[in-house]
Amino acid sequence: MRQNIIQRNNVKVFGDGDIPLMFAHGFGCDQNMWRFITPAFEKQFKIILFDYVGSGNSDISAYTSERYKTLNGYTRDVLDIIHALELDDVIFVGHSVSSMIGALASIRQPQRFKSLIMIGPSPFYLNDPPEYHGGYEKSTITELLELMEKNYIGWANFFAPEIMKNEERPELTRELENSFCSTDPVIAHDFAKATFLADNRDDLPKIDTPVLIIQCEEDSIASVNVGEYVHSKIGKSTFEIIPANGHCPHLSHPDVTIEAIENYLNQILKI
Repeated sequence: MRQNIIQRNNVKVFGDGDIPLMFAHGFGCDQNMWRFITPAFEKQFKIILFDYVGSGNSDISAYTSERYKTLNGYTRDVLDIIHALELDDVIFVGHSVSSMIGALASIRQPQRFKSLIMIGPSPFYLNDPPEYHGGYEKSTITELLELMEKNYIGWANFFAPEIMKNEERPELTRELENSFCSTDPVIAHDFAKATFLADNRDDLPKIDTPVLIIQCEEDSIASVNVGEYVHSKIGKSTFEIIPANGHCPHLSHPDVTIEAIENYLNQILKI
């Protein structure tokens, strides 16, 4: 069973330390997106990388729409890996939707987690006025999902620049486009629905694990207002705005992302 999970999720474990530092990629991505971040932590931590089933080099034959129609299936992936590797006191670094996946995992099994680090989290991507502004109208998300079904390449070409920003570095946008296009369109559509239609606002106060929220100054996918909302609903949370724009600072601004993570780890681990 252990080996099946390791192969299923293309799990990679390396580093010289004992404290597990687990990195979870966002929608349409894979573990390679962390390549600028992990070298800074290899000497002090045990690094765990993986691909969600249906992403990257995971075992696509393990994918079922029934399991992955909501974020619960991806949450099970995370907990499966933690159990397979017999990990405790995990520091979980989640990008975008993985912030909420990590949150759900920590609510289910808090004893397995030491801390959560959320990069660009959003508990709900839709506007729910007057109290909540997630950034998108329901009609916009519906149109994007329809475009994915009708013209997946066109959707990737449209959405990748919106996520990445940093127009002066077009190679990053191309990388994200390629990552989108390497994913099976049916699986990508399922993951998009699970991501953009999920509402995890009521889950935030249930998080008892300490949390660092890393927020970019400008992020059209998860705005500063959303980051502040997440911070306000999690009791043991720290909120840090970094000088970066776009939704993928681990790719576009790795140095400031590393600095934010290092500063937080120094505080909670006293290292």
